[in-house]
Amino acid sequence: MDARSSLNASRRRAELTRSAEETADVLVVGLGATGAGAALDAASRGLSVVAADAHDLAFGTSRWSSKLIHGGLRYLAKGEVGIAHESAVERGVLLRHTAPHLVRAHPYVLPLTGDVSRAQEAMVMAGYRLGDALRAAARTPRPLLPGPSRLDAARTRRLAPFLSPDGLRGGLLSWDGRLLDDARLVVALARTAAAHGARILTRCRVLELTGRGARARDELTGEEFEIRARVVVNATGVWAGGLDPRVRLRPSRGTHLVFAPGTLPGLTAGLHLPIPGAGNRFALLLPQPDGRAYAGLTDEPVDGPVPDVPEAPEEDIRALLAVLNAVLDVPLPREAVAGAYAGLRPLLAGEGGTADLSRRHAVLGGQRGRWGDRGDAVVTVVGGKLTTYRRMAQDAVDRAVSAAGLGAGPCRTARLPLVGATAAREASGAGNGPPARGALGAEGGPPARLVERYGAEAAAVLPLVRAYPEEVGAGVTAGELLWSALHEGALDEADLLDRRTRVGLVAADRAAALPAARAMLARAAAGDLPGA
Repeated sequence: MDARSSLNASRRRAELTRSAEETADVLVVGLGATGAGAALDAASRGLSVVAADAHDLAFGTSRWSSKLIHGGLRYLAKGEVGIAHESAVERGVLLRHTAPHLVRAHPYVLPLTGDVSRAQEAMVMAGYRLGDALRAAARTPRPLLPGPSRLDAARTRRLAPFLSPDGLRGGLLSWDGRLLDDARLVVALARTAAAHGARILTRCRVLELTGRGARARDELTGEEFEIRARVVVNATGVWAGGLDPRVRLRPSRGTHLVFAPGTLPGLTAGLHLPIPGAGNRFALLLPQPDGRAYAGLTDEPVDGPVPDVPEAPEEDIRALLAVLNAVLDVPLPREAVAGAYAGLRPLLAGEGGTADLSRRHAVLGGQRGRWGDRGDAVVTVVGGKLTTYRRMAQDAVDRAVSAAGLGAGPCRTARLPLVGATAAREASGAGNGPPARGALGAEGGPPARLVERYGAEAAAVLPLVRAYPEEVGAGVTAGELLWSALHEGALDEADLLDRRTRVGLVAADRAAALPAARAMLARAAAGDLPGA
């Protein structure tokens, strides 16, 4: 592994000190996918970068997604060809170049039940074929994303054995991208930015923007200080209006259900399930590597103050359960829901309901002198979606470079492998696993589960897993928690259980894992490491 990418408590303390003493080219506020992507974009162009977040990496919307990296078929159906093509291009970038260890192709099935008419079946299949045309236009090789096909009822039930056979005439199979873990993508982005010299400051709240950067507070000590920067990129998502009052957003809540392993046995494909009365909108059931399954998602407008951690309301939970139960052989009771989570989409305000609002992103500000005492150059990036985080970051940094007159080259991130990826797996389209899967999975090497989570770093994680092999939940070992404290910037139990891993999505699992998380944090702080 590249030691320059390691994030930990001691590095954070040192870089807080440097950030209070030196002037950076760019200050990025917010360390979700877009903010971490902007930090990497700017740092990889040779700019000096400070990136700050009031909480942790991926604390906000970026950890609450559906885990989809999709080609924009829904946008194409609305006539938003530009957004659809952009999504397909960015999906290809992740699959082929930047994060093949974290983003994979995955099959999805639309069960053809009595609720799906023949006309709707034909329309959906036509849409899948258009989606395959988007893949070709984005130059993503066919072996990475197979084309759509129709399944008979028997094969449909082999992919999802718990489907009710009553009225099931088959299924429509399509392929799209998925993340094994959206928060891990953000961690990889932040660590790659750190390897290029960016200072990554979690638990550092930007209180206000000033004419020279920002006034900030270390949330661990309460100390306030100034971060001086030539330009500020506000990438705080649904909270962007707190720093830029011109921003007009209409947040939308997406809720997901979490089912424990064994609740929906045998599920090997994602399921698209029609939402009654919602036109061509579908809920999604997605199997997870740890045996859990996630079901989502809603699209409900949110009014009033934006909470740090949104809650999944009971009406959303029951509505999603009803959609799922409509296709199950044996319906699930409310008690089968082991956990639930909700995230807020930072949609640009417009007419109609939030489901109808565009997922296009916007870059605002960046003109010198316009902001008075709020700063010489402030760029805000809002809207968009997880799949296109890289393009959002690129557009924001392009504007920031122009606004501040910085000397920087063009964007490099479309071909820049993230931590854990390798540069070798380029456009051949051969295989869909991580590039080092064969070698790392060989006898004596890391098991496939570690390779799927850590890619090329699995060999470095393995000694810690061997030293601390106790499983703490969701297939995660204590050694992996120690790795996160040493190299992934985890500072407390919540960082370990709720973001570096997803043990905390089920309350009982989280409670059981707390002692191990505390023990590993203590070992990291004391330097009590294997072989030390």
